[in-house]
Amino acid sequence: MSRRIVLAVASGVVVLGGAGAFALAYAGEQPPSVAHSAARYTAPAGDRDGSLTFTTDVTASSGVKDVKVLAWPANSPFAKKGITAKDMASVESAKCKPSGGDTVRCVYTVPVTGADAESSPRGAWHVAVLATSKDGDSKLLTKAADFNVA
Repeated sequence: MSRRIVLAVASGVVVLGGAGAFALAYAGEQPPSVAHSAARYTAPAGDRDGSLTFTTDVTASSGVKDVKVLAWPANSPFAKKGITAKDMASVESAKCKPSGGDTVRCVYTVPVTGADAESSPRGAWHVAVLATSKDGDSKLLTKAADFNVA
């Protein structure tokens, strides 16, 4: 009888160990997560340029390879067809620095000249983000943050 108990306990340990290993493997394959995103737009004034600054936190267990950022007006063609990862391939990257564990803090800043502001559509704008991990997984958020151009 004690032999049966030992075998039952041993097989239970093997099953639980396998389930734990599967859970860890699955957790390692999760796409990057994007959190705490914010955009700040400052309009140019007089002969002083304005700026658009976007910040976000990106977490990826394999590490963050790249974070692409695209600001787009809410009334643009993207609003109807949607932004894809392919659309994001050639846009600029944010600058990221480690902020603890598997997380990086990314900042994207671009100057806005008076001419840029004059030619830009007025109203609501969105910021799209494509975060890519070192293992190739990616996460696309088409509306990670919003701002207004007056």
